[in-house]
Amino acid sequence: MVENRRSRARFEVVEVTGPSMVPTLVHGDRLVVRYGALVRPGDVVVFRHPLQQDLLVVKRAAERRPGGWWMLGDNPFNESGDSTDYGAVPEELVLATAVLRLRPRAMDQRSLRARLSWAVSALRVLRADSSASSRLRAR
Repeated sequence: MVENRRSRARFEVVEVTGPSMVPTLVHGDRLVVRYGALVRPGDVVVFRHPLQQDLLVVKRAAERRPGGWWMLGDNPFNESGDSTDYGAVPEELVLATAVLRLRPRAMDQRSLRARLSWAVSALRVLRADSSASSRLRAR
């Protein structure tokens, strides 16, 4: 994920990289995130990697455990780092929750139908998904 340098702002736009959150988020999606927001199970969050704190990560907060939040990706086929690798993420490393997802338009979407289809699906409000949270806890 790419971090904009204005981290003092309450809201910020960040870019998603990698496949760990597919199908919820795909590589290239933009997220509007809110810093300092209350984290609930099922929220998509931005946090500092516990072992590489210069790296920002986007995952789903599955549940609160002793020592912090248990973070998991939505893509069960992607073996990228999450709490199964590094344990619970301390509360102080959780920076923001995702509010909106904006999917960029593909360059090959030239027809009116393709553009309308993109417009309908490009902007999505991200809310805490409690069903995803319970599904992820079972892993």
